[in-house]
Amino acid sequence: MEMLKILKRPVISEKSFAHAENGKYVFVVSTESNKIEIKKAIEKLFKVTVLEVRTVVMKGKVKRVGRKFGKRSDFKKAYVTLKEGDKIEEFKGI
Repeated sequence: MEMLKILKRPVISEKSFAHAENGKYVFVVSTESNKIEIKKAIEKLFKVTVLEVRTVVMKGKVKRVGRKFGKRSDFKKAYVTLKEGDKIEEFKGI
C-alpha cells in the first residue's frame, strides 16, 4: 500500500497532544494496514525512528437522525512511539 493510503490523518485532541510531549503520536490509519506497514510509512514520510506501534479498531457509534438510526464508520487508530529525541514537527503546528 502507498503511505498516503495507510496514514489518513493525525488525531487532533488534547489527549493526543499530551502523548506527543512524551514521544507518542496518534494517527487514523487504513483499516487494512498492519503494524509493519504503518511503521514503514511513518519512518519514510517523517524521517524518524519508530520503536513501537500499537493499533486499536474503534467501532462506529449508532446515532439517531430524526426517526431513523444510522451508524458511523469504523476506523483504526495507531499509537506510534518514537525513539527518544525524535519529533514530528508537523504535529506541533496543528
